[in-house]
Amino acid sequence: MSTYQALVLGCSGAIGEAWLAYFQSDPDCHRAVGLSRSSTPAFDLENETSMAECAAFLSSENGSQPTGHFAWIIDATGALTINGQGPEKRLDALNAQQLLKQFEINAVGPALLIKHFSPLLAIHERAVYATLSARVGSIDDNYKGGWYGYRAAKAARNMLLQTAAIELSRKRRLAVFAALQPGTVASPLSAPFAAADHTITPEASVSQMMAALKELPATGRAHFVDYAGLSIPW
Repeated sequence: MSTYQALVLGCSGAIGEAWLAYFQSDPDCHRAVGLSRSSTPAFDLENETSMAECAAFLSSENGSQPTGHFAWIIDATGALTINGQGPEKRLDALNAQQLLKQFEINAVGPALLIKHFSPLLAIHERAVYATLSARVGSIDDNYKGGWYGYRAAKAARNMLLQTAAIELSRKRRLAVFAALQPGTVASPLSAPFAAADHTITPEASVSQMMAALKELPATGRAHFVDYAGLSIPW
């Protein structure tokens, strides 16, 4: 394609902001839209009505064409520490309220974003829908334990994306769906858990994830890859 449009969901976070900046700086991207709780229109990951309103606004801008018009939709939403509580290290730290909150932010919200924004994907050309996952969301790659709620919510996010990819690919055969592990990115999210010299910048992460996404084929199923493009076991 010569030019394209891109949409970043959750553009106020470190990675989402870097992703929006990437598209804005690409001369082939003639329009980059960023949505967050502070954008206009705004959406809240815990409010499905706001998602529906944002999607309807973007659809009406396109003349309500059913084919969609975004070649890239990036879901950069998510949280590790919620309401001041970080990931649980032991079973005795589990509580129902925090587990449910992890699922609401890291699985349910992203699933509803797919529901409302995937219809905006271009249908007759290659298009990409990518969501931020985490290596700790891999069931097979779990060797350390701990981080119960975050792990489980990210695993659920992966399954929800995979299931949606199978359905959506029936009409959008050129669409690529991917769950991405962005690396340990220097951000407020990772700051309490990773030393600065063990992180990469949001810009470096996005640049590498974009390179990886551009190489992924449309297979009718979702990919689970890291920022270097290497497959991660589900």
